[in-house]
Amino acid sequence: MDNLRCNRLTCRRVLSEKAVVVPNADPVDCANELFNASRLCPACDTSLTEPDDVVVCSLHPSNDYKTSVLSGLNPAVITEICGRALSFWQYQVQQEHSFQQAVIRSVNEKNAQAQKELNTVVREAQGEIALLNNKIAELQRDLELERRRASTLQDSLKEREKEYQKLKVHSLSVVSMTISEWFA
Repeated sequence: MDNLRCNRLTCRRVLSEKAVVVPNADPVDCANELFNASRLCPACDTSLTEPDDVVVCSLHPSNDYKTSVLSGLNPAVITEICGRALSFWQYQVQQEHSFQQAVIRSVNEKNAQAQKELNTVVREAQGEIALLNNKIAELQRDLELERRRASTLQDSLKEREKEYQKLKVHSLSVVSMTISEWFA
């Protein structure tokens, strides 16, 4: 983790210039909003009663500041300050890790729920498809039956047409014979 992030869960933005350092870190505008309500750390609810409990810290101090800030202090004090600073960063890394784990859990839960919903939709769609396929097969059987009936009717019509033609030819020949006999 190269950057501090706001510990306020509704913010979580990267701190770029300055941070309000309490037992945790927050951007100045989040801290102002939160500290107007109470003197508690917004991340861990620690009571902030001492003047140095809340410090505005430059995240990119100048070289002059770096040179002078610890100058003149006893090496034991400097080591203690460094140890506390490292503990602060370790805490921030742990917080970020915990936050990311919570986000991952939340995303995984949402994914699992979405997968269940998707599976339900797919099952329902497959059921609908099966019903429609059955309906198509039934309609195809009905169509084939109707085609056979139509074919049978066409064959019957052809036979009757042949019989009609035969009768017509026969009737004409009978009529013509009768007329010839009449005039004979």
